[in-house]
Amino acid sequence: MNYFSNQEINNECLAVCDGEFFDCTKNCENSECSRKCFEELDVCENSCPCGADCPTGCVDCPEHPLCADECEDAQLNNNDYKICLNDAIYELDICLKTCPPQIGCHNSCYENYTEMLFLCPCIEQESDVFILVIGRTGKRGSVSESYLQSGDGSSQVSATIDAPYDEYTYYAAHALVNGKLHIFGGAEINFRKIARLDDCSLIELSAQLNREREAGHSALSINDGTQALICFGYGSDNFSVPNNSCEIFDSASPVMTFSSNSTHGYSGLGLYRDQPTTVGCWYEEHNKAETLSSSGWTALPDHPLRISTHALVGLENKSMLLLGGYDSANGRDQAGIWQLQNDEWSLIGVLKDVCFGSALYIGKHIYYFATNDNTRTHPIHQIEMTSDEQIQSVEVIGYQPDRNYKPVLFQVSSNYCV
Repeated sequence: MNYFSNQEINNECLAVCDGEFFDCTKNCENSECSRKCFEELDVCENSCPCGADCPTGCVDCPEHPLCADECEDAQLNNNDYKICLNDAIYELDICLKTCPPQIGCHNSCYENYTEMLFLCPCIEQESDVFILVIGRTGKRGSVSESYLQSGDGSSQVSATIDAPYDEYTYYAAHALVNGKLHIFGGAEINFRKIARLDDCSLIELSAQLNREREAGHSALSINDGTQALICFGYGSDNFSVPNNSCEIFDSASPVMTFSSNSTHGYSGLGLYRDQPTTVGCWYEEHNKAETLSSSGWTALPDHPLRISTHALVGLENKSMLLLGGYDSANGRDQAGIWQLQNDEWSLIGVLKDVCFGSALYIGKHIYYFATNDNTRTHPIHQIEMTSDEQIQSVEVIGYQPDRNYKPVLFQVSSNYCV
């Protein structure tokens, strides 16, 4: 699977390496010289975009000579941009000169000019994606420190969300039901609570979860967003004993459904082949995967790692991605992007940092709000997908203001609650 940012650059780089290797070996007269040529070839190939040192291409090695930014000083150096700009100016000039003395006609000319510019390479466009981020843990685990993040990383502004108390979302799970953001359970006071975000306020509903779910549980929108599946977690009276139970909420009241075969605390839920799926567990440190159908949970192939605290993202092609998380066998976080497709796990990409967090899939972009406890950094990744949902690029577009383990994420408008 090709997840590199620019395979053509990789091919060009390898050709340069081969040329240098040829020049090196043709002057060799002994095996020691040839050995050094091979070593230099390995170093050269590894340093190429998409090579071992730059696995995701120019994203990893922006300083490589072949990775020059085509948009830097585009008005001077990028011929495609200059041609496109001149075409737009030419059309604007004709339009203005043929307009009668009416302001509406002139405004129309400038609107058409702007539309033409948006089609030009290197033109920066304002983000049309905005994500409300509500804290769940740590210093950012308070509703009062919510913020709005733009999808292009250009802005991060405070948002005002009202709630019964400031730590209301602490360790809560979240999912959309009929287009509304709902939170389920969580620590602090009421471990069975269900609340809905109405405008800028979290309103607690009269309905309650059937089981206490203080931490480690997960929620997922199912059945075309009309219901939420809530599973796993730990209650106040049995925090050391994880449970396998699940329940379904439909905006009225939750009802119990099939329990999973293994427990999956701190391991999330995602869609695989349009069915709820989970993998791994924090406390039991296993790698078991299973999926839920109308007849109950059935096993899927084990994940290669004993994984937990990752994010699961279902794709339109029916496969599922696993991002980041904690590898208990090695005792550390991991940066892999794994895909479950055709009942087979494969490593298809690498994050820019080892981390764990929450993810949201919007318009062929995955936004991954994560935390690395070792470096105490909190990167926001943007993973760009191609039209057939292959990874095209991975980049960090910003950082969370502070530690925020698996924050609540919700796509909103640009001025939502700000």
